[in-house]
Amino acid sequence: METIEKTMEIKDNTFARQFETTVPEGMLTVEYSFQEKKIFLTKINTPDSFQNEEKINTLLKNVLDLSSEKNYRVVPIHPKIVLFFKKNPKYKELLPPGIRI
Repeated sequence: METIEKTMEIKDNTFARQFETTVPEGMLTVEYSFQEKKIFLTKINTPDSFQNEEKINTLLKNVLDLSSEKNYRVVPIHPKIVLFFKKNPKYKELLPPGIRI
C-alpha cells in the first residue's frame, strides 16, 4: 500500500482496487480498474450522510496527481469524475488520446 501525503492521507488499496481516505463520517473511496497504463476511475463511494464536495474534490486531485506522477492516463467513468474534469481543465492532459470531455 502507498500513502500519499498532500492535503489528506490517501491509501492505494490495490487489493480492493480503490483509493481510500478517512473522514469523520467514515471512509471516502474512489474505485478503479487498471489496464495498459490507463487507470479507469469507475466509482466514488461516500458515507450515507456525507455531503462535503470539497473533500471529494481534494481526494480526486490527489488521485490525479498520483496518476500523473506514475505517468498513467486517466479514463473517468463515474459522472462526478467526468464533471470534475470539466471544472478542472488542467487535468485534461491526463486523458488518453481520443477521449474528449
